[in-house]
Amino acid sequence: MRVVVVLLLAANLLFFTWSRGWLDAVTGLPAEAGREPQRLAAQQHPERIQPLAASAVAALTQTSCLELGPLDGDAALAAAQAALKGVGTAEIQVRSTELPGVWVVATIKLSDPDFRARKEATYKQLRLPFEPLDGLPAEQPAFVLSRHASAEQAGAEMAALDKRGLKGLRVLALTPPRSRHSLVLPQADGLLAARLKASTDPALAAGFKACSAPAGAASAASTAG
Repeated sequence: MRVVVVLLLAANLLFFTWSRGWLDAVTGLPAEAGREPQRLAAQQHPERIQPLAASAVAALTQTSCLELGPLDGDAALAAAQAALKGVGTAEIQVRSTELPGVWVVATIKLSDPDFRARKEATYKQLRLPFEPLDGLPAEQPAFVLSRHASAEQAGAEMAALDKRGLKGLRVLALTPPRSRHSLVLPQADGLLAARLKASTDPALAAGFKACSAPAGAASAASTAG
């Protein structure tokens, strides 16, 4: 009987020693492993943690269609796609529009004020519309007589004006053809929308807005997820 009592006392003493954590290094079984109070002790400002209201949870889980753009050129498109993947978006759709270039029939450089005044008087007498050339500083001052969607159209107009006796004209490429893109996120939840709004990436500087049309409506749209 005394042996049993001694064993019980030894077992109780051993359990007490282990429960205090004094044997953690020996047994490899931490006494606090189930509760991990060290994690609770490491919390910073736990009083600031507040449960979200039901309305806030609903707002975060509600999805909407967001659109980024316009993005001019393929380089801007690639940069925006890379930035969105970094934010963690899932499906991204690309809407692209090809914009034609602008070619103009313009006069030669009219650096001499008297010569420029004579040209202006001639065009007014012929009731020929004209305007100052903008956008090409190296070719100014000059007058623009017409605008066209292709170099061929501009060349044909210049030939017609030449037959009317109007000399000193040339065809200039005012703006080259270019691609304009938009990126569409058809199912952006509230958390994603907040991350996008807070992003300072210059590739997303065009900003997000509500989709201008349903995500699948544009014929030029293609999935680029």
